[in-house]
Amino acid sequence: MIKYSLDESNLLVEFTISELDHHVSTEIRETLDELLSARQIKNIVFDFRNISFMDSSGIGVIIGRYKKISNENGRVAIVNVSPRVRKIFDLSGLNKIIFIYDTYEEAESSL
Repeated sequence: MIKYSLDESNLLVEFTISELDHHVSTEIRETLDELLSARQIKNIVFDFRNISFMDSSGIGVIIGRYKKISNENGRVAIVNVSPRVRKIFDLSGLNKIIFIYDTYEEAESSL
């Protein structure tokens, strides 16, 4: 469901699923929270390359991790967002608090 890699203090989270919805949100949230507790992570980059659908519970996963990271003066970025999912980010207002980039390299260089 999630493939992750740690590059210095940046956690790259790659979704290997196509839908970030209520069926998978709890497990993803718990896994990410365990990683954040166990490691020295400053920033998170979510790779949405495979995500074609996201509902409100998916938004909750992103917002919750944003709150945790920003409380530690870190940042959250999103990369490889489809137009459909980008619209969800725009409508929900997430695009105002979370940085959206075309590629991981762009996100990494700005974090």
